[in-house]
Amino acid sequence: MPALLWFRRDLRLRDHPALAAAAASDEVLACFVYDPRLVESAGVRRLQFLANSLRELRDSLDGRLLVTHGAPEARIPRIAREVGASSVHISEDFAPFGRRRDERVAAALDSVPLVPTGSPYLASPGRVTKDGGVPYKVFTPFYRRWCDRPWRAPAASNADSARWLDPTQVAVEQCEIPDPGATLDLAAGEAAALSQWAAFVDSGLGRYAVDRDRPDLAGTSRMSAHLKFGTIHPRTMVASLDRSDVGAQSYLRELAFRDFYAAVLHHWPDSAWRNWNRDFDRIQTDTGADAQRLFECWKAGETGFPVVDAGMRQLRQTGFMHNRVRMIAASFLVKDLHLPWQWGARWFLDQLVDGDLASNQHGWQWCAGSGTDAAPYFRVFNPIKQGEKFDPSGDYIRRWVPELAAADDVHRPTGNLPQGYPAPIVDHNCERIEALRRYRLAVSEPGQHRIIS
Repeated sequence: MPALLWFRRDLRLRDHPALAAAAASDEVLACFVYDPRLVESAGVRRLQFLANSLRELRDSLDGRLLVTHGAPEARIPRIAREVGASSVHISEDFAPFGRRRDERVAAALDSVPLVPTGSPYLASPGRVTKDGGVPYKVFTPFYRRWCDRPWRAPAASNADSARWLDPTQVAVEQCEIPDPGATLDLAAGEAAALSQWAAFVDSGLGRYAVDRDRPDLAGTSRMSAHLKFGTIHPRTMVASLDRSDVGAQSYLRELAFRDFYAAVLHHWPDSAWRNWNRDFDRIQTDTGADAQRLFECWKAGETGFPVVDAGMRQLRQTGFMHNRVRMIAASFLVKDLHLPWQWGARWFLDQLVDGDLASNQHGWQWCAGSGTDAAPYFRVFNPIKQGEKFDPSGDYIRRWVPELAAADDVHRPTGNLPQGYPAPIVDHNCERIEALRRYRLAVSEPGQHRIIS
């Protein structure tokens, strides 16, 4: 009897444990389901990266990929019945939505087992815990134990691992892979992921620890979207790293943060949209008409703070923003504009090609001070000094804020503002004092420290 391989966040053929498990059957049908609930919640660039990756996957399978549209709990059992599948194989999903979806699919499959093998992570949620299985709430001890784990070797799988069924012979409504029409600055698909990673290891990894915080340099790997969609597995990536190398150590730490935030979301699913530390529910945020006006200025990159504006324009134009600038822009929204972190997190998810719920939401909570292992509430980024430190020549700002291209000092263009560039929408020093006042009121109120249960 054949097996059904249901692709989700694992759009590749190499190092694919679920494929290796499915290939134990005589034949395998590959499928992908466009879930309307996920389509509605994804930004256009993320949908474009998905579509491009699916096309590359379909080509690698010589067209033998069934693509359909609908609720997975209805479509997957229907496909399984049509081909007489003995099992349905998946990479395990640990996010709240994915877990609920898979529970519904497993129930609808009835006697056909839904078999999870592998996950998108080096260490799946629940694998790195304290003694007794207690989840970590702080990154550093999580990281130490994470580093002590041996990595499994990449799974032996490729396009020739299975005897693939022809989807045209399956009596199920199929759909074309849509083209959302967005322009991307990053090639999608497994071949692009492998090529990009090899180039980074060859020419960028050695300076990664030094250059990773510089948005004016090409110092990062740009692998985040590939990791989001699983066009490469992180196990494939670390297999080529020398752990004694400083650049490799710095990069591994970022992969550990990805695993950590996935574990936090798994153990505390409400932290997707609520403060992990519920004490911070008491913080006063602004939500009125003036707050909406400031939010629109922030989204448009028209705050009058050059590095913030550069980042927000890069995001809007490309669907990507350098990680250091993400932190600066997030701190500005939460602590200079006093807006709810959820507003910014939702905008990032709408715009980012690499938008990942666990990493995005908990990165925002790190900046807001309300998450696990968060930045202390009294740490308020000065956007001017951050720009001067991490974009010292101003090249990043000049690229994304062309109004400042000829400015003598792109970081402090006050006094003689170039035509078309706004004055600062707030006084940073005043708003820093106001942010600290609000945070102190929240954390000084009597009451036991609470987290989401």
